[in-house]
Amino acid sequence: MNLPFQLRVPACGLLTLALSLPVMAQMPQRQPTPNDTLQSPRVLNDKRIALSIYAPKASEVTVSGDFLSPAKPLSLAKNEQGVWSVLIGPLKPDYYTYTLTVDGVRTIDPKNPVIKQGISSLENVMTVPGDATAFEDNQSVPHGEVREVWYPSKSLGMMRRMHVYTPPGYEKGATKYPVFYLLHGGGDDDSGWNSIGRAGFILDNLLASGKAKPMIVVMPNGSMPMNNKPGSDLAQSMSAMRALFADELLKEVMPQVEKTYRTLNNRENRAIAGLSMGGFQTLDVTLSHPELFDYVGVFSSGFFGATIDEAETKYAKALQDPAFNKGKKLFWVEIGKDDFVMDANKKTLALLDKHNIKYQYKETDGGHTWINWRQYLHEYAPLLFR
Repeated sequence: MNLPFQLRVPACGLLTLALSLPVMAQMPQRQPTPNDTLQSPRVLNDKRIALSIYAPKASEVTVSGDFLSPAKPLSLAKNEQGVWSVLIGPLKPDYYTYTLTVDGVRTIDPKNPVIKQGISSLENVMTVPGDATAFEDNQSVPHGEVREVWYPSKSLGMMRRMHVYTPPGYEKGATKYPVFYLLHGGGDDDSGWNSIGRAGFILDNLLASGKAKPMIVVMPNGSMPMNNKPGSDLAQSMSAMRALFADELLKEVMPQVEKTYRTLNNRENRAIAGLSMGGFQTLDVTLSHPELFDYVGVFSSGFFGATIDEAETKYAKALQDPAFNKGKKLFWVEIGKDDFVMDANKKTLALLDKHNIKYQYKETDGGHTWINWRQYLHEYAPLLFR
């Protein structure tokens, strides 16, 4: 008699099964924990967010993030099951970053896979949905492409990466496009504007609504290798990093972009903008090479520390050139009222005023956060290449 297919077991298989059953019976069974069903973050109907982490042996858990003003960490409370939780908000619809600290150790939320990457750390990202986020959401519109582009940098002697956005239809056409160089801030890398900055979606939505001109957006890595030798002077290190970035942008990034992509290679079709450190780099490149960019944007930035003292001498040629203003169709400066770099910003504007450099200035609510910088990009991009 033929056995059913599922019962036909070779003799060796029966022996293995017989031997393994006692072993399986002796294996300790895993006990369920609250972590098995824990969800974090949870957005509630009233726009509050519940953050939770299972850490039964911890003695203290706090959370920090760009949703806090002032930026003082919040403590989480522990229940009898070892789950630490806190309610935040209600918050305005937006994208927020946060980080947990468990017994003094900074960590990410293990239940939240959405992260923002920096050069030496990770942060979680959470979303409070609403109409106010429409300009930065992934909407049902034609989408461009954002590529990770690796290239050999002779200036730095290493492989480097940049992110490059090409507008919808780029691959199928032969059109040449203007180029916008978009710089991130300190602690981030070239992925920042594309991830938490949501630059690709912001551009897609602007283009779909006819509010911006089609353009290529280049997001280079502005974080330079640092000199961490004992006794190294901070001011000298900052100056060296500034020079390294300028070389990287002018000798490596721009030639690579103009060789690889269909670009319009003149000042009328080049823009540059940056936030914080990237704004400082924008100022440096713009005042050192005023012939390169007709459109300039400085977000939450200025000449920091001792750099303001040397700026008048270092950039004397551009500052004293009466033709400087004629070569700029847009010089845009924007910052939040609560930004901790406001003093540097004001000193920089005073320098520009002293030399009659024309610019457009706007103060917004908020501080030194991506919450503001996404809005600034949304305002700045439609002004380009008009």
